[in-house]
Amino acid sequence: MKKKIKCFNSIKELIFNYKFFISKEIKIKGWVKHFRYNCFIIINDGSTINNLQIFIDKKFYSLVKKINIGISIEVIGVLVLSQGKEQNIEIYANKIKIIGKFSPEELQKTILQPKTHSFKKLREQAYLRFRTSIFSSILRIRHNISFSIHKFFFQKNFMYINTPIITTYDSEGAGEMFRVTNFDLKKIPLNEKGELNNNLDFFGTSTYLTVSGQLQGEAAASGLGKIYTFGPTFRAEKSNTFRHLSEFWMIEPEMSFSKLVHNMNFAEKLLKYVIKFVINNSYEDLFFLEKKNKRKIFKRLNNVLESSFERISYTNAIKILKSRKKVEFLQSINWGEDLKSEHEKFLAENYFNNPIIIYNYPLKIKPFYMRINNDNKTVAAMDIIFPYIGEIIGGSQREERYNVLLKRILELNLNIKSLWWYLNIRRFGSVPHSGFGLGFERLIQYITNIDNIKDVIPFPRYPNHAYF
Repeated sequence: MKKKIKCFNSIKELIFNYKFFISKEIKIKGWVKHFRYNCFIIINDGSTINNLQIFIDKKFYSLVKKINIGISIEVIGVLVLSQGKEQNIEIYANKIKIIGKFSPEELQKTILQPKTHSFKKLREQAYLRFRTSIFSSILRIRHNISFSIHKFFFQKNFMYINTPIITTYDSEGAGEMFRVTNFDLKKIPLNEKGELNNNLDFFGTSTYLTVSGQLQGEAAASGLGKIYTFGPTFRAEKSNTFRHLSEFWMIEPEMSFSKLVHNMNFAEKLLKYVIKFVINNSYEDLFFLEKKNKRKIFKRLNNVLESSFERISYTNAIKILKSRKKVEFLQSINWGEDLKSEHEKFLAENYFNNPIIIYNYPLKIKPFYMRINNDNKTVAAMDIIFPYIGEIIGGSQREERYNVLLKRILELNLNIKSLWWYLNIRRFGSVPHSGFGLGFERLIQYITNIDNIKDVIPFPRYPNHAYF
């Protein structure tokens, strides 16, 4: 009778269930991370930060000459308890099969070679950086953050919807959007005035890659009650800072029968839930990053969990900033002006040393859809600012009053032909409602304590860079 071999789908699965398979023959696959003394091969398959050690008998020494770091192998052998201190188990190999190989000379040209590389160097070979310990660790954490967000909204009875990527309107009013067209750029059609004839474009009008799914989300919430979107958004802003991307992911809930205070409470609960979930489910990866980068990740995350977010009105924030006579800002700030990153940084890191929620911003610096407060000077907006990362959530109570919203659109000379449907939401059973946008990559950046946002997304897109 043929001996039954247990085939494991991942090293993570094997490590989790190893007690049931000691002294039994198993099969596992992975990529060679390194080998030593011609008798040990260390492999990993990306499922866990933990490697698996393979003990090689002398009969395989001829095969070892063909093995180098980075190649993929299949191992059949007996699972045994390890006598080494770095691992609980190892495999005594009975059979080794090389699946995919390449030469040591080719290895030297890649980031797979066993030495420390800068994040910038890893970005140059982004298609291979999934194989590195640090980036695979970041991506596993990213996966768990994503899962926890969906789980949180599911538990809160939110409906997950998908909003369009192609849109006709800039909901943020920034005007920095990527144009979508099927025009032949060598034969662009013009009208009688010599202007671009958008009527001949694919959709019969100007279209863009979306900066937000909020407007459509509000329409969905007006019938479904509570919804959220989780999708890609795009900004054509030519900014190449450590916290900006041209393509990034946003989580955008919209809640009917919800005012600004409910919005702030809900956002804080979401962030704390995600952080707690990730600590519990990505502990090994977080520990690895903390040790690797010599950063106190767990301390900063536990500080968020153990404290209430400080809430402060925009007006009081301005008073605090202007009263700091000994602090010299690069840019001065007065009431009615937008806060710059240095002002947010000072408030969150130096003054409060805590995540903060700034609310009730001046009407003139915020988008048209935010609800105007009774003072007619401010809107029911809120931003959540985290130390070291800046704004992580931006949201507001939405303007539910038809006449007020119409007046605001006309005052700003916005394209009412594109917004007629959005206005109509207010005509049919309108209710107070609110929502926000959470920058997914910025949240990952904060949790992992990675300096550059380009290193927490699989294939970053930014000015002059759209490779892979």
